[in-house]
Amino acid sequence: MGVTHTQVAIVGAGLSGLALGFHLRRAGVDVCVLEARDRAGGNIRSERRDGYLCEWGPNGFLDNEPASLRLIDALGLREQLVKASDAFGTRWVVRAGKLRALPRAPLQFLRSDILSLRGKLRVLLESMQPVRRDGSDESVFDFAARRIGREAAQVLVDAMVTGIYAGDSRQLSLASTFPRMRELEQQHGGLFRAMRAMRRARRKAGGAAGAGGGPFGPGSTLCSFQNGMETLPLALAHTLGDALRLQAAPRALARAGDGWMLELESGDSVQAEHVVVASPAWAAADLLRGLDANLSFELTAMPTAPVAVVFLGFADAALHSVERGFGFLVPAVEPVPILGALYESWVFPNRAPSGRVLFRVLVGGARDPQAVDATDEQLVSRALDALERVLHLQATPAMTYVVRQRRGIPQYVVGHAARLQRIEAALANHPGLALSGYSYHGVAMNACMKYAEELCARLATERQQA
Repeated sequence: MGVTHTQVAIVGAGLSGLALGFHLRRAGVDVCVLEARDRAGGNIRSERRDGYLCEWGPNGFLDNEPASLRLIDALGLREQLVKASDAFGTRWVVRAGKLRALPRAPLQFLRSDILSLRGKLRVLLESMQPVRRDGSDESVFDFAARRIGREAAQVLVDAMVTGIYAGDSRQLSLASTFPRMRELEQQHGGLFRAMRAMRRARRKAGGAAGAGGGPFGPGSTLCSFQNGMETLPLALAHTLGDALRLQAAPRALARAGDGWMLELESGDSVQAEHVVVASPAWAAADLLRGLDANLSFELTAMPTAPVAVVFLGFADAALHSVERGFGFLVPAVEPVPILGALYESWVFPNRAPSGRVLFRVLVGGARDPQAVDATDEQLVSRALDALERVLHLQATPAMTYVVRQRRGIPQYVVGHAARLQRIEAALANHPGLALSGYSYHGVAMNACMKYAEELCARLATERQQA
């Protein structure tokens, strides 16, 4: 049984751990990345099934985060990027059992039937609503209902939360999930006022009056890679080389002098000056239980939303009645037993064989966590029933495939920021120990890549000061 000595040991080879390892090695730091499974990449996995490209996790990322683009350029992957097709950008929300297109402009919103007349008028009164300044945490739903009305919160905002978090908008924290919206209210007195202020700023800067952006941040385009999202973690793993150790599950972490000792299931050990646990919170809790029971408790208490992904491949000719677009989402108020459907190969054409179309149907989430326990046949049947109800689609799929993310997507519920403060306070008692990953500061790939870059800089500073 051997002992490996390194400067920084990283537990977990998901995107966060891989990106941090890459940045540290570029900075001249000796690293060891440990992964319990036999593959790197975490939930990012691209699998070919009968010619269809099936994404287990995220199907893309937005190109508005500089840290992500810097990482992609450093890996030489810029030429492999593909952008979502502009021709199929229409998104829908199910409303009263029917698809309603999401408006892209104010006039489209006024003319649309996505909300009732009363609901639209209430949205238009957003600028007249008082600002909440008590500083307390607030759910996404409560914020939206307060600013744009209950109907818009139930239909538009709940659908948005479903698409990103597979979560419950009444439980998720606004400050932790959409901090930009809270900032705009505090700084400008409302979302519409903020949008007008940003347009004026762009005009003064010489930009187009209507260019990009909104209350959710700068304008952006959904991107992927020619061979799927797994291209990114595979490139990171390749670059790390033998600094990445697969099937190397740690079972205990303890102090060792001024540093740390990780004991592996294999009986080997890794001694390091710093340890970064980049596993999901639930896995980090297991590892840290013997070190700090209070820290482990806080990590265990962080909920997740399990999700099942049902891939359906159809002959293109069988979908003649389905309007081409990006896909649709289902708000919780609708009696449709899925979260939504993405028209994968209309958005990224290389994801289905010629003459075929790939749909990806999402089931479960916070509103129906037991759904992942259904059989494949039951999940496929549920997905097809939903498509028949919403799209009037009665085609028989040429390919079906089901994957399950039982731990699913972290849920930043009300109180998440306070929990992070308690976690940071606990970590202060363990110099040289840090946490990273999508359980804490953002579930999106961009958030993980940005935090990895920031954490690398922080660790480099700590090592210089030591």
